[in-house]
Amino acid sequence: MGWATYFAFILAAINTLTVTYFLAIDNYPSLKSVFPSFEIYILIIVSVGIPLLVAVGLAHYKKTQAFRSELDILVESNPYARRTIVNTEVILKLNLLLTNNLILESKNKNIDEKKIKELEDLVYTLEKLRNTRTFTNSGDFDYLKDELGLKG
Repeated sequence: MGWATYFAFILAAINTLTVTYFLAIDNYPSLKSVFPSFEIYILIIVSVGIPLLVAVGLAHYKKTQAFRSELDILVESNPYARRTIVNTEVILKLNLLLTNNLILESKNKNIDEKKIKELEDLVYTLEKLRNTRTFTNSGDFDYLKDELGLKG
């Protein structure tokens, strides 16, 4: 993993810098006057390139819809990612309801019928989801759409 992810990028950067300098800049006197040596070329490219790449990466994650679209495609195409998201959401809901009811019981307050009905509805929804979903059908995806209010 380290080789494919990190070392390959370093080798690709070294290769690109070497090839562009010795095949392009070294053969053109006008560019040679701007970058008189390979070391100066590396310093200039790195000092401009790294901040530029960081800015582009930040824009990709925070300012554009590209990253969100990538995640949407991942959730739609990968049933395991979808299952993890649904399971996390279900566990969170169940824990919140149970914790709230436990707090009420701890304070010696009776749990009203509305809270009991809410818990029963959640249990029914979760049992239905558990019994109908598979990795090959759209049960998890339909549940996510319902939770996000995307399905009518």
